Amino acid sequence: MKATPPGWPRISAALFYDDAAKAIDWLCNAFGFEVRLKVEGEGGRIEHSELAFGEGLIMVAEAAAKAEKFSYRRSPGQAGGANTQNLMVYVDDVEAHCRRAREAGATITVELATHDYGEDYWSDRSYECRDLGGHHWWFTERLRDPGRKA
Repeated sequence: MKATPPGWPRISAALFYDDAAKAIDWLCNAFGFEVRLKVEGEGGRIEHSELAFGEGLIMVAEAAAKAEKFSYRRSPGQAGGANTQNLMVYVDDVEAHCRRAREAGATITVELATHDYGEDYWSDRSYECRDLGGHHWWFTERLRDPGRKA
């Protein structure tokens, strides 16, 4: 494979919110993302943004209104609460991250739990939450890697 452009991960995700500007502020406050780029259009509408978390990147923009160029863009609220993807993020301290997300108003849908998949696999501690726009996220801290004792 060729190298990616400088500062870009091999893969990233795009999320759509009814109020992308509010979502960007919330994601930074609740989850620790940092704004790398924010492109505002008419009336302050977020046309494109890039939020970084370590080497990871998500793009956040407004969900589509009727008859727009990208009419397929929908927020969970526009899709009856459905999610077509969940996001998983590795964090250094999942306990502290969960407290921060909860305090910012994230709905914890699966409480913190440790999962041990056996000596040949891994052990991690994680939780699932729903953000202010209805997107589901998993945050995980690796406790043991395959073949390595904790």
